[in-house]
Amino acid sequence: MHTRTITKSFGLAVALTGIALLSGCSSASKKTTGAQLWVTMPDKTLLLQEQPFSNNPSTANVKLNIDTAKTYQIMDGFGFTLTGGSALHISKMSAPARAKLLQEIFGTGMNDIGSSYIRISVGASDLDEKVFSYNDLAEGETDLNLTKFDLGYDKKYLIPVLKQVLAINPDIKILGSPWSPPVWMKTNGDSRGGSLKPEYYGVYANYLVKYIQEMKKNGITIDALTVQNEPLHPGNTPSLLMLAADQKIFVRDHLGPAFQKNGIKTKIIIYDHNADKPEYPISILDDPEAAKYIDGSAFHLYGGTIDAISKVHEAHPTKNLYFTEQWVGAPGNFKKELDWHIENLIIGAPRNWCKTVLEWNLAADENQDPHTDRGGCDRCLGAVTITGDNVTREPAYYIIAHASKFVRPGSVRVESNLPEGLPNVAYTTPNGNVVAIIQNTSKEEKTVDVAAGSKTKTITLKAGAVATLVL
Repeated sequence: MHTRTITKSFGLAVALTGIALLSGCSSASKKTTGAQLWVTMPDKTLLLQEQPFSNNPSTANVKLNIDTAKTYQIMDGFGFTLTGGSALHISKMSAPARAKLLQEIFGTGMNDIGSSYIRISVGASDLDEKVFSYNDLAEGETDLNLTKFDLGYDKKYLIPVLKQVLAINPDIKILGSPWSPPVWMKTNGDSRGGSLKPEYYGVYANYLVKYIQEMKKNGITIDALTVQNEPLHPGNTPSLLMLAADQKIFVRDHLGPAFQKNGIKTKIIIYDHNADKPEYPISILDDPEAAKYIDGSAFHLYGGTIDAISKVHEAHPTKNLYFTEQWVGAPGNFKKELDWHIENLIIGAPRNWCKTVLEWNLAADENQDPHTDRGGCDRCLGAVTITGDNVTREPAYYIIAHASKFVRPGSVRVESNLPEGLPNVAYTTPNGNVVAIIQNTSKEEKTVDVAAGSKTKTITLKAGAVATLVL
């Protein structure tokens, strides 16, 4: 999962412990009555803090123009993966501390960051304390009718935490991603690697149907399902090799018809891997019999460049695009992580048609545990580090918060120009605001006149600053 071709550097983790944060933040769900400017600095002198405006427009200032009449995709949201390990750590907090943290992450109140999209693993991911599926059998056994299917281990931590999240935000969207089928369905009989045996394509499709049905019985609606996490990376534990031709057959001839037969409305999303292989989803979508079951394609960025995602949109403009995973490596160099993730993901992914932006792991402990053996990620820094009831907010927390707090689900990306050294992305929101996320990647301070129709403001951004402007 976390083999990466993009160079990363790691330094000291940001260390803001405790749960109280962002005092004075306005509610993200209500229309802002006045313009707001929220800034984070790479040196952590500002961490998503409201700042004053310059109020000195000038012909000498940089011009950032937002055209709200030219619209692109509707956003589903921004968030994290609630891994099994994340759920474990959150569950072990005291009830008051757990409630306060979940409210802060998923709520839309004054002190909350409003995460609006969750990814979970179907069965174990590599950030679980053990490997499991929902149909684990003794060696040599099979269960073609799935009579022994059971959500099992997920009932211990993940499902209870999801129920608490849904109590805070009943509208939050949940994406499921499988890391591996049950081992008895695989060519190598192992949770790591191998492929799905063709004779079990239909059984595995029914397994995924049953998963969605059983989660629904627990009050959890799976809005979308990726067919396989990182299908070209079979070296993780758990994992599965699923080539594009095989995924096409599985979706076209088995998963899609099984969803249709059982009245499953969950979206089917293909690929869920790096941007260096846009031909993988394109080749599947080129088959109209497969494409009719598919909502869109999902991407990570451990390889390739973010603009490659637009190739899939150009080839199949009616299909949606999602950005579903990117890790931050422990101990977390705040400046490098903020710079790269904001430019490539928070700004870059939506500018290349993605409806979601998700960072990888919501929570870990100070040792980046738990993780599986034989390839589980042992350096995946959580968005928050949990030690007992103490919480340290790490780079991914602020990266996502700059979008999730202000760009609510249903926001529409709109046109904005790209002045040199000022990558940005702009939206109109359901509550009537215009929101722009702006990054100063230059080495000098910039004063910018931002205009969205009759709404105008002048802002000054120091070198490296990340800003969210609400108009």
